Amino acid sequence: MAKPPKDHTSFGSATYFVTASTCGHRSLFQTERMAKLFLNTIYGYRDSGKYSLHEFVLMPDHFHLLLTPAKGVTLDRVMQFIKGGFSYRVGKELELKMEIWERGYVNHRIRDLTDFVNHVEYIRSNPVKAGLVGAPTDYLYSSAQAGFDLDPIPQGLKPGSFSAA
Repeated sequence: MAKPPKDHTSFGSATYFVTASTCGHRSLFQTERMAKLFLNTIYGYRDSGKYSLHEFVLMPDHFHLLLTPAKGVTLDRVMQFIKGGFSYRVGKELELKMEIWERGYVNHRIRDLTDFVNHVEYIRSNPVKAGLVGAPTDYLYSSAQAGFDLDPIPQGLKPGSFSAA
């Protein structure tokens, strides 16, 4: 069942491409239960209004997200929700006690529509470049796969939304 559209006026103006890696670059996300738990985690925080999720890919040892934090929510807080929330769920639901993530994360603030589109392409082609699949739509843990509910391009990045300076 389709969810009603979100009120995107409550979202901040900055959109980010973020990447984080597993501790020691272990391939934790090769198992279906870990991958599904991670996807449930990012969608849980998205559905609770912490951010808009525009694109994602979950690789065996890292992830890439294209997201817009909600107004009043910093990118650091979003990453704390995602990484900390996932780590907590691994311990609680899977009863695994282990270090999951490398410290920190890498981020890039999206400048304009071209930058946004370039990062969408990067995310979607990542599993192909890694030799995991032949086409982006073949990779199960990517927004290129049909059926994932994603948020629209942020209003400030849509064509015609820029005013002449």
